[in-house]
Amino acid sequence: MSDFNGSFGGDLAKLRDDDVLECKICWWQYDPKRGDAYWQIPPGTPFSKLPEHWSCPQCDGRREDFMVVE
Repeated sequence: MSDFNGSFGGDLAKLRDDDVLECKICWWQYDPKRGDAYWQIPPGTPFSKLPEHWSCPQCDGRREDFMVVE
C-alpha cells in the first residue's frame, strides 16, 4: 500500500500497483486484484494503468475523484 491515504491529486506516480482506490462520490472501490468487469479491465491491472477514458463504473466519477484506502 502507498505511504499515504486520501487523494493522490491525479499524480499516478504516487500510486503503487497494489493500491485500492475508492471513489469520493459513491464509495465504489477499484481493487487491482479484481479489475473492473464493466470496463473489461482484467484482474491484475493497477489503477495507474487504467485507460485515460476510464471512469467509475457506478457513478461515472473521474479517475481524479478516487482516493487511496488502507
